[in-house]
Formats: sequence, C-alpha cells, structure tokens
Amino acid sequence: MMPEMGYRPVVELTRGGIVESIHHGAVAVADPSGVLHAWWGDAEVVTFLRSSAKPFQTIPLLESGAADHYQLSLEQIAVICASHSGTDEHARMVASIQERVGLSEADLLCGVHPPYHRQTAKRLLKQGLEPTPNRHNCSGKHTGMLTLASFLGEPLEDYINPQHPVQVQILQTFAEMCGLEPEAVVLGIDGCSAPVFAVPLVAAATAFARLMDPSGLDPDRADACRGVVTAMTSHPYMVAGPDRFDTRLMEVTTGRVLAKGGAEAYQGIGVREGVISPDAPALGVAIKIGDGDRAGRARSVVAVSVLEDLGVLSDEEREALGEFGPRELTNYRDLTVGHIQTCFHLQRK
Repeated sequence: MMPEMGYRPVVELTRGGIVESIHHGAVAVADPSGVLHAWWGDAEVVTFLRSSAKPFQTIPLLESGAADHYQLSLEQIAVICASHSGTDEHARMVASIQERVGLSEADLLCGVHPPYHRQTAKRLLKQGLEPTPNRHNCSGKHTGMLTLASFLGEPLEDYINPQHPVQVQILQTFAEMCGLEPEAVVLGIDGCSAPVFAVPLVAAATAFARLMDPSGLDPDRADACRGVVTAMTSHPYMVAGPDRFDTRLMEVTTGRVLAKGGAEAYQGIGVREGVISPDAPALGVAIKIGDGDRAGRARSVVAVSVLEDLGVLSDEEREALGEFGPRELTNYRDLTVGHIQTCFHLQRK
C-alpha cells in the first residue's frame, strides 16, 4: 500500500544488527514561490495537515483586526495556534482570551479529553476532577474561531460548520497560502470537530515558507503572518508544552525555525530566510509518516534529520535535540539494544 501512495522508507529501528521495523513517509521542501527545493518520496502526496494547519487558521483572526480589537497578547495568539498539553498554564491562557472576548468555556465545540501532560492528568484524576474543554489541546484554536465570529458579529452556535463565514474565510486564506483554489483543498472533519484540510505536501510546504517570508503577500496578510510567527517562536511553550518536540525545537533554534505538528504524524516546519546562508530563501517543510506513527517514534527523527540535511541546525542545536533525533534505543535496564535512525537523504534537482 505505501509505495503506491508515494511513501518510501524513512526510519528504521535496529536490534542485534538487523532492521526490525521500518517506517515509510514523504517529505517536501519548498520556498515561498512554490519551487520544490528538496524532497523524499512523492512531494505531491495529498494528505491532511490536521493540527499543522493551525497557524494558517489563525491568520484571519489577525488579518481581520480582531486580535487588535480584543488586545490579544502574543502569548494568547500562540495558544490559539497550539496543540497544547492541557497544563494549568495552558488552560488559564485560553480562559483569559474567553474572558476578554466575553466567551464561555461552554461555547467550545471541541469536546473533552484528558490533558496530554501526564502529571496534570494524574493530578486531576487524584483530585477527582474531570477534564473540561479548556484542557483540550485544540481549545485555543476553537477560542480563536469564536473570537473571530464575535468580532464579525456572526453566530457562535455553529462556528465549526464549513459554511459558517469564519470557516469560509479560513479556507480561503489557507488555500491562498498554499497557492491553490479553495475547491482544490480536500475537506474533512478533525478530531476536534472543526474542518481540516488535505493538500499536496509541496503545497503545504509552500504555505509554511510564505508564513516565514510573507513579503510577496498583501500587506495586511503579511503583517498577520509575521504576528503568527512572532507569537509562536517567542512563546513556544504555549504551542505545545513540556517535553514536546515543537516547543523544544523552537526553544533551541531561538526564533529561526517554526514548528507545528499534527495528528497521524504530520509535521510542518518553517525556516526563516537567510538561515542556511545569507542569501537563502525562507523554506517550508512538510513531513508525513505513512503509518501514522502511533508510538511517536519516527516523526521527530525525520524532522531533525531533514533540518540537518538542509544545514539549518548547528552542532550544538543538534545535540540539544538529541532525545528527538536519531539515537540509541535502550531497554528497561537502560541497556543499549539497538538504534532508531533515518534511512534516506533528501533528493534535489
């Protein structure tokens, strides 16, 4: 199945000197003009971004003037872009937006799940407290959508309906960032019940490149993109949380790289212009692990290796990301039993 879908081997796990398991995937690297700079597998694979689309779903909130109207801070904008861990800090930040706009946690249609942060989930359980919608990893995104609806004077009750003006505006914006017509974007329903988008990997990579260097876009759109990037890279903890790859990558690279992962092993990355070399363009990276990587082993390994291959990471940064990149595998007695490593190199024209 995977070869037909355009996925090729990307990560192998070894034990006793033999390959025990293999993950397949695809990678696309593009610049803001949509030019494909590097790839592995089929860069035209169409797949859902899931939560990797959140930075683009936030752009209309800034572009419309709603973020300024409600005087949202960069930290609040970051949590709107987040798949957060449900810690007390995250829940309070989401609630602070709701209070400022005049919304209620009860307005959220994202559903409920235990916090991603295990210590927080255990504490709530021990205290006999049920998780509430603000603990949901998508509560910031939903609060942002409600904020835009409130600003536009549109209904709050069905804000996740694909025909709702907020969702129509978000789809139009996302498609434009990808260089596509809205009709070319495949729509689905995300785990949080909001619309979710599928596009070719190269189109998503183009969108991330334009997010990092929006100089070719309309001035209002460009300002909104810069606001999203500044919020996410200056407050990476809000975007994910403790021990999470997106947060750690943005902390380590100090504003040069933006990261936003999504469910089923999607990873979007943006690299600022001039990072690889003084005249290098901004780059967007879209990564998809074909099997969904439910154990969470492959996606970050591929992402770190791609950034290394592109020349984005210094030796010190690579070392700081050691727990997420290619590494030794240990057992319950802390004995080295094998390795998790990439088995590809990016192709270039």
